[in-house]
Amino acid sequence: MAFHPHLPAKGYSIVAKTLGASMWFWVFYKAKQEGPVVLGLQHPWDGHGHGHGHGHGSEGGH
Repeated sequence: MAFHPHLPAKGYSIVAKTLGASMWFWVFYKAKQEGPVVLGLQHPWDGHGHGHGHGHGSEGGH
């Protein structure tokens, strides 16, 4: 007696591939954003490389 699993329906295969691709795109996006911190190449409290426009010197007495 041999084991013969049924193949999944085409819709399930498409959904699985879409969700899998979405997961990998998210992983690569987060690796690009936070990779240096995770690898220990940059501290999380160091700047992100872009200004926030706070204008620390010209806040007018605050």
